[in-house]
Amino acid sequence: MANGQWFPQDWPERIRALARGTLTPVVPRRAATVMLLKDGGAGAGPSVHMLRRRASMAFAGGAYAYPGGGVDPRDEERGIRWAGPTRAWWARRLDVDEVAAQAIVCAAVRETYEEAGVLLAGATPDTVVGDTTGADWEADRADLVDRKVSFAEFLDRRGLVLRSDLLGAWTRWITPEFEARRYDTFFFVAALPPGQRTRNASTEADRTVWIRPGEAVAGYERGDLLMMPPTLATLRQLAPYAAAADALADAPARDLTPVLARARLEDGGIVLTWPGHDEFTRHVPTDPPTGGAPA
Repeated sequence: MANGQWFPQDWPERIRALARGTLTPVVPRRAATVMLLKDGGAGAGPSVHMLRRRASMAFAGGAYAYPGGGVDPRDEERGIRWAGPTRAWWARRLDVDEVAAQAIVCAAVRETYEEAGVLLAGATPDTVVGDTTGADWEADRADLVDRKVSFAEFLDRRGLVLRSDLLGAWTRWITPEFEARRYDTFFFVAALPPGQRTRNASTEADRTVWIRPGEAVAGYERGDLLMMPPTLATLRQLAPYAAAADALADAPARDLTPVLARARLEDGGIVLTWPGHDEFTRHVPTDPPTGGAPA
């Protein structure tokens, strides 16, 4: 681990296998994650909600991340109750077809509710639900997590519409080709709705925090907070904002060209880079010492 960057032990060998042509990349699964923002007082700037993945998790165990997860095939259901920009608008914004656009936006809202208890939906296109912490809400959330109901069925049960206008598409990262688990992840920003509050509702996390982006970056640089490159990069991007509304206002103009790590052979070793993010560059020996990956 360099600073607080998550660096899997098997990456060097998988990178070498990819370079040799003996590793077939896994097709990435579409996913969505949401950076929930909450304004602070006295010009302190917004805080972002983060969760720490359990150390036992196969992917990025112990790393801090945002609520999110993979698309459920049922997120593509056409019957989903919808408000905000049209599916066609989201398809253009995300550079996918309309079915995929709906699924990605739906996954962002659904996963935020499943993992943080925050629901970006309302009874009408211009309202949002308040407190979602009652026992009946928890029962519905558990049914979603267990896949007993689809998100469309959940919204129908509650008489709610998904508020796609409460989301701002921020960036897109694709897991490197040499990783065993790969995701094509769309990062969104959203403001915590009035009356709602986050909680650790995820079985994949052992801790949640509200933290200002700059403080989280400082924790990474001290080696106190473990993070993957996309998490650190987005925290740096959020740090300058004085309010959640400012970040949401800037989201529509942000570049969503996917960030994909590259590995190349150079001077007897492997150089791992993330285009546009030089701080994550890593030099991996072709024959590392026994004991795992260098940081």
